[in-house]
Amino acid sequence: MAITLGAIAKKNIERPMEPGVDYIPASGKVLFEQDLLYGIEAVLDGWLTGGRFNTEFETKLAGMLGSKRVLTVNSGSSANLLAFATLTSSKLGERALKPGDEVITVASGFPTTVNPILQFHCVPVFIDVTVPGYNANVAILEEAVSSKTKAIMLAHTLGNPFNLDAVMDVAKKHNLWVIEDNCDALGAEFNGKKTGTVGDLGTSSFYPAHHITMGEGGAVMINNPKLIRIAESMRDWGRDCWCKTGHDNTCKNRFGGQYGNLPFGYDHKYVYSEKGFNFKITDIQAAIGLSQMERMESFAEKRRHNHEYLTNLVKNELGDLVITDEAHPKAIPSWFGCTFTLNEDFPKNRHALLQYLEERKIGSRLLFAGNILKQPGYLDMPHRIAGSLENTD
Repeated sequence: MAITLGAIAKKNIERPMEPGVDYIPASGKVLFEQDLLYGIEAVLDGWLTGGRFNTEFETKLAGMLGSKRVLTVNSGSSANLLAFATLTSSKLGERALKPGDEVITVASGFPTTVNPILQFHCVPVFIDVTVPGYNANVAILEEAVSSKTKAIMLAHTLGNPFNLDAVMDVAKKHNLWVIEDNCDALGAEFNGKKTGTVGDLGTSSFYPAHHITMGEGGAVMINNPKLIRIAESMRDWGRDCWCKTGHDNTCKNRFGGQYGNLPFGYDHKYVYSEKGFNFKITDIQAAIGLSQMERMESFAEKRRHNHEYLTNLVKNELGDLVITDEAHPKAIPSWFGCTFTLNEDFPKNRHALLQYLEERKIGSRLLFAGNILKQPGYLDMPHRIAGSLENTD
């Protein structure tokens, strides 16, 4: 039976492509037989919700990244939402994020880096990006800070780390929280540390297009013990109890406490100290992710190789007509894409180039939402702009 399942798995993951005939997508997953067989093993356990595979996944990923705690969630977007929600907890006192507080970010990127700011009624403060690099222009970070600023939430654009030294310097000077949206940069490094582990919280995504996949999924990386406890609670409905799924009375005092205005002895398993969510993943997802994790470093290295190959190819053909990616000297990217900006002398406009590629069955993407201020769902959002958004536009 195992041989049959292996053969089926192998058949389903092999996809030969013929240039000029098959469409080449801009991104996609790379699966191996073992990935699917791990998922089958998790199904046969009969547990289904987070269990032994999830525990091992969280522990191993924390070790690989150098993070005290990794919490799996059901998507990278949920990871961003959980990371931000953690900073709204009343347990943080005066440092807790509250409606009206400002959070510095960029307008050029994916919507779910900005959405948590708006969903908790805070105000995004947009700064421009640099070209090349496509990350926050840290030269204007200081002037973006006001008396209302409480946090910085930035993404490592397309796997290219932003200048963490500069960001952390400003954060420490003004006592600001830092959330690293690391969804596009798993395996990247800055100054010898894995991205996603330098700020107060970091996030990852395991969507099929990302560096490793479990179908849908994400994670939050945390080093601060207080933030760990808050995030654990918020991920699991906001409950005060810390028992793992399927376990009861770990504290040995399940019916002996006083919580809020509840009657004495109220069942601790159903006491809620945070306004939380249910962001947990299944053990099936975790099993696939655990198998994929074995190739995380080789995947990142292959992405670097492919990025260098494509960049050199385009530069050799088009020279100064295009601007290519550029990494910070202290950064080792884990590329999510290969970005090109057309110079004014380029003989065609961007739209014409995209159509040219599509006609030849070559997939491409714009830089996510572009200037999110121009997106239909964001035209009336509260915000502030520090400086100009010339490069963003």
